[in-house]
Amino acid sequence: MPEYKLVYFNGRGRAELTRWIFAYGGIPYIDERYEKEEWPEKKKTISGGKLPVLIVDGKTLPQSLAIARFAAKKAGIVPDDDLEAAYCDALADTLFELIPEAYKILMSEKSEEEKKKLLREEFFPDKVYPITTRLEKRFEEKQWFVADKITWADLAIGMVIGAMLRVDSESFDKFPALVAHVNKVQDLPKIKEWLEKRPKTKF
Repeated sequence: MPEYKLVYFNGRGRAELTRWIFAYGGIPYIDERYEKEEWPEKKKTISGGKLPVLIVDGKTLPQSLAIARFAAKKAGIVPDDDLEAAYCDALADTLFELIPEAYKILMSEKSEEEKKKLLREEFFPDKVYPITTRLEKRFEEKQWFVADKITWADLAIGMVIGAMLRVDSESFDKFPALVAHVNKVQDLPKIKEWLEKRPKTKF
């Protein structure tokens, strides 16, 4: 079996989806985490100088979604149908575009009240609701995002939308089918186990 080492900062961020995928697939890996103060020195050792990277038997794979897609194939949760696989890719791209937008608000110097106001009045209506509205309609009719079984797109939904629910669950009251789907994904035994044992970090 290949040796996998996932290298990222000591946080969830752009490496967390791959961690979920490895957990779901029962795939062993080394979860190597750097503290921010270590990074200037560690950066010299990383090909390309950016994180996350996945090191596979000594070979370095960059880019968070390329890593997640690679891991998903190993875990058997990429659809065989090319178009369905592309739908999963597109959704993951769309959800990951939300992460830096959310971080700009959550990591700003604004008060908690100001942050919540920005989320509720701008970020959620403008950026998030166009996506969650489509997902709500889908999960009113389907058990999983595509086909009739779980894919890595479902894990991406559980992770990204789940993180938003932790920040402000009330803002998702009008998406009950989507919220139920997030809860279903997070209640999967191996995902639940990971959520309970993963390091506690701010982001």
